Amino acid sequence: MSLPVVLSCLWVLAAALVALLPMRRQFAPGFVLLAMVPVLIVWLAVTYGAWAGLAIFMVFISMFRRPLIYLAKRAMG
Repeated sequence: MSLPVVLSCLWVLAAALVALLPMRRQFAPGFVLLAMVPVLIVWLAVTYGAWAGLAIFMVFISMFRRPLIYLAKRAMG
């Protein structure tokens, strides 16, 4: 397996572990995971192509839909 795939698998495991934490303890590690994802998506898209990057982006959106909706509402006022 290539390095971006291994790091992405570790990212998914870390996201699953963070989801097990109580809500008040999810914010800091969840924000770090949220900040890391664009780098991983671009790295995977460069390595495996645009279709793979698009698929991974859709997976990311489905995993983080509620925090992203919250951030979008907060940004729009």
